[in-house]
Amino acid sequence: MEVECMPKRWGSSLGIVIPKEIVELEHISENDKIIVEFKKKHLAKEFFGILHGWKRPTKAIKEAMKEGWR
Repeated sequence: MEVECMPKRWGSSLGIVIPKEIVELEHISENDKIIVEFKKKHLAKEFFGILHGWKRPTKAIKEAMKEGWR
């Protein structure tokens, strides 16, 4: 099961709360050992920032396209 949550400051660490629905569905009790998989949700602007510096002038793109058609 996948759920979106936001970590909160807990002393010098960050903590998350396991929603009640998951606790009940998975029969999780205090002191049970569980495995949590972490995946950060990225914003679109973070991906576009990766491509910064790859931008070519429109004229250069048009010329490259014309070369491919010859």
